[in-house]
Amino acid sequence: MKLLALESSCERASVALFVDGEVHMRRLEGHANHSEHVLAAVRGLLAEAESSVRALDAVAFGAGPGAFTGLRLACGVAQGLALGAGLGVIPVCTLAALALQAPDGDTLAMTDARMGELYHARYRVADGAVLELTPPACCLPGELVCPEEGAWFGIGSAFAAHGAELAAVRAALSGCDPDAVPTAAAVAKLAAGQAAAGIVPPEWAVPLYVRNKVALTTAERLARGNKA
Repeated sequence: MKLLALESSCERASVALFVDGEVHMRRLEGHANHSEHVLAAVRGLLAEAESSVRALDAVAFGAGPGAFTGLRLACGVAQGLALGAGLGVIPVCTLAALALQAPDGDTLAMTDARMGELYHARYRVADGAVLELTPPACCLPGELVCPEEGAWFGIGSAFAAHGAELAAVRAALSGCDPDAVPTAAAVAKLAAGQAAAGIVPPEWAVPLYVRNKVALTTAERLARGNKA
């Protein structure tokens, strides 16, 4: 199995090449505009492996939730590469890719959704597999329900962006990694496991937005105690 994976749902984008269980990844950290660098990173990664897009079995991408522009970039590049090479596409949830980086066990994956909100989902991680317990959703930090009793591990940027508001939630966890972000390597590993049933035609691939707005109205900002 040979897959190319793209992940640009946050400010730290990456691309990865999965070949029969081995993963090579390139990060695009520090670039304000990932669109100017992602294709060069893909070309460099394939060149290092002495491979090409046509030699792939599919192209995977971090479908979301995350930054809307980043999700559209990853989806669009995946579609373009797949269409040109006659391949299928594998959309992978970014929160699942984030959870894969947590220790085995029950995991609360959360990322900063901006506008004072966060994206969240719960998973069970075991032996490189991720089982979704609750689907991705978006809410205010104060609306998040603490995990039920048990050893839960928290992971993702929401814990850093909303530290004070999530203090009670974090106190109930067995551990936490607020610095982890979804990576193309994790997307590639999950995509390999989904390949049997998860490959779709390029034109069917769409981002998973979860939230359908990119800014608050003045009334909404005032209701949350922010300045107009």
